[in-house]
This record gives sequence, C-alpha cells and structure tokens, in this order.
Amino acid sequence: QVQLVESGGGLVQAGGSLRLSCAASGSTRIFNFMGWYRQAPGKQRELVAGISRGGSTNYVDSVKGRFTISRDNAKNTVYLQMNSLKPEDTAVYYCKGTLGLPYSSSSRYYPAGDYWGQGTQVTVSS
Repeated sequence: QVQLVESGGGLVQAGGSLRLSCAASGSTRIFNFMGWYRQAPGKQRELVAGISRGGSTNYVDSVKGRFTISRDNAKNTVYLQMNSLKPEDTAVYYCKGTLGLPYSSSSRYYPAGDYWGQGTQVTVSS
C-alpha cells in the first residue's frame, strides 16, 4: 500500500514561514488529487489546498495568497509552502492522496480510495 509521510511542521512565530513535505512511498503520479488538510482542536478537518494530477490548484479562502501547494512527481513529493502564518493556522496538517480507480502494474496493486499521512503539527505563536 502507498504510504504518505509528512514532515516540516513545528513552532513558528506569527508572520513566519514553514514548508511542509509529503513524501509518497510510491509514485505521486498515480493520484488523481493530492491535498493538504488541517484539523485544529475541537474543529472538523478541512481542506486547505489541493492539486490535481494536471496541476490545477485550489485553496480555502483563509489561506489564499499565503499558502502554495506544489507537487514534484520526480521526487514523489507534495509540498505546502506556508507564508505569513497566523495563530489561527495552528493545527495538525495531513496529506491525502486520492486514487479514483484501482492502480495496478506488474509489481503493485493499489485499491481506489483515499490515502492519508499521519499528520504533522504546526503551531503558530502570537
């Protein structure tokens, strides 16, 4: 099964920057969609930014102009560059890859569905 591993979280002051990375054990090309989600204490998980296989991106309004999602298929990694961070950005950030159809090759088979990473904590102090 494809595994997604996030890294890059930490503690930063308001106005600072962080870059999150999501490394896939397999190829990121197989995913129709990859996204970064976040969940703050007592709140529902929300989509922060997403990127399609073709490179189209979308963002939640609260991060537009501050966050940038990108994918490097050669490195099997998706990034989330976060600038001008605010205390309200504090949350656990999760990477998700969506496989619309089962993927199979000579050596691998991945069922369709959502694949999640374990999350990385981002804390922004005021």
